[in-house]
Amino acid sequence: MHVRLNVLLDTRDHARHLQDDPVSFVHRFVDPLDAELVGLLSSSLAFGNVKAVRASIARVLLVLGEQPARTLASRSELELRASLSGFVHRIYRGADVARMLANAARLQRAHGSLGAFVERSFADHQSDLRRTMSALATELRGNAPSRGLQHLIPDPHAGSACKRLLLYFRWMVRPADGVDLGLWSLPASALVIPVDTHIHRIAQNLRLTDRQTASWRTAEEITNALKRFDASDPVKFDFALCHLGVSRDCPSHRDESRCASCTLQTVCRHWQSTAL
Repeated sequence: MHVRLNVLLDTRDHARHLQDDPVSFVHRFVDPLDAELVGLLSSSLAFGNVKAVRASIARVLLVLGEQPARTLASRSELELRASLSGFVHRIYRGADVARMLANAARLQRAHGSLGAFVERSFADHQSDLRRTMSALATELRGNAPSRGLQHLIPDPHAGSACKRLLLYFRWMVRPADGVDLGLWSLPASALVIPVDTHIHRIAQNLRLTDRQTASWRTAEEITNALKRFDASDPVKFDFALCHLGVSRDCPSHRDESRCASCTLQTVCRHWQSTAL
């Protein structure tokens, strides 16, 4: 399976998939302070139809302008709420996004960057990623968060897969490779894979998990399975695997036409009784 996964990494057209991925918005910004804010925004809104996700991110970026960190440093939460009045993305409202961004700007002012806060928290929590993410979520939510804000920034200790928050950490932590940006000094080995419906389905196909729900435990199980192939950077397979699902090249059942050219066919449970 290791060979097949590496072939997938080498043969997928990352540049083409990057165009539709929310992380593409982050690559528009050179300043790390801007990039980590746009990364937070883009990953948090990565929920639902791709076209709608991109439209919602673009709508907020119109408010933030070409220098988001400077914009947020100069505007109050009330001003942000007014600028985002009428914004809706699924169950999220402009007020939820304004609160998250205002708290993110506060963390930047207090610690120099979101990355600095995360790195310090990671050290304080004995390199426990889940507790580190929970600390960040608490700060980004603030006091008495709305239901929408609680969903926008989930608490990892609640048991959910926290796909979007884990996606944000992948973007910020993994070494820069044209997709991820490597802006934060955490070890890639500490990352946990973001599990959405695509990753969950493909992981089941590859026998990386038998769990039926996309929970934090499922994400850890898949990550631990991938560590057999690269303990130092198990999440490096995420982008290629996810877009294998997004592009509908990997179905949930045996499909003669769609599976014929799949790199992972020989290690898929639908094509043989025992995974390699």
